[in-house]
Amino acid sequence: MAPTPAYALIATDLDGTLLRGDDTVSDRSLAALARVARAGARHLVVTGRPAPRVRPLLANLGCTGLAVCGQGAQVYDAAADRLLWSVRLDRELAETALGKIEAEVGPVFAAVDQDGVDGLTLIEPGYLMPHPTLPALRVGRRDDLWCEPISKVLLRHATLCDDELAAVARAAVGSLATVTMSGPGTVELQPRGVTKASGLALAAERLGVGPERALAFGDMPNDIPMFDWAARGVAMANAHPELKAVADEVTESNEDDGVAVVLEGLFPAG
Repeated sequence: MAPTPAYALIATDLDGTLLRGDDTVSDRSLAALARVARAGARHLVVTGRPAPRVRPLLANLGCTGLAVCGQGAQVYDAAADRLLWSVRLDRELAETALGKIEAEVGPVFAAVDQDGVDGLTLIEPGYLMPHPTLPALRVGRRDDLWCEPISKVLLRHATLCDDELAAVARAAVGSLATVTMSGPGTVELQPRGVTKASGLALAAERLGVGPERALAFGDMPNDIPMFDWAARGVAMANAHPELKAVADEVTESNEDDGVAVVLEGLFPAG
């Protein structure tokens, strides 16, 4: 009888973690994830990308189960192509939060991810997508961002770096929303109390796995709650210093198959 793997759930971020810079997953990483599946463990994508922007990647990974999307605001069932759970960010509250931030730092550029499996990413004039490969629809004015229910707001500033903008946003927004930094050029506002950990916990409960048997991989501060929830957190070599400071281990970079390096040690071939 094959031994029971130490970890029954492998939670991986996408950008900067499992994905390479060209939005692909290496053959080595795919082979490592296949080892995980053969051992009876589950792979769960936990990403800041909304469900519509994750579907093609899940198909490439062969994932037909659950995925945590939108920084934890969505639990998506890939097989059924539906959201099992989602939390919306109140649009009036989002406008209020933006006003408070702009009162501190001047104009910011904003975008939103709409709720739903077919939700769009809308960007206002001046906003530049941090991932140019992701589809987005430019609108004429900020008011157009609020035409449909949203899951989060994305922010950029002309001169402030991500760390500076995130710090100002947290102080200005207070308890109105959760502020996260999920990648270069990606500071976000999401519903209060929603994090990758909250979405991961819901998905893991559906899969019948507790945090004591979960291993998480990430690269940015938005992965800190996920590391706090899981039994073990592994940061990439390219990770933000805040995440490395709380990680149990640091592996190779996303370009050097860091996820695969760890999984190959935990799940032997064959």
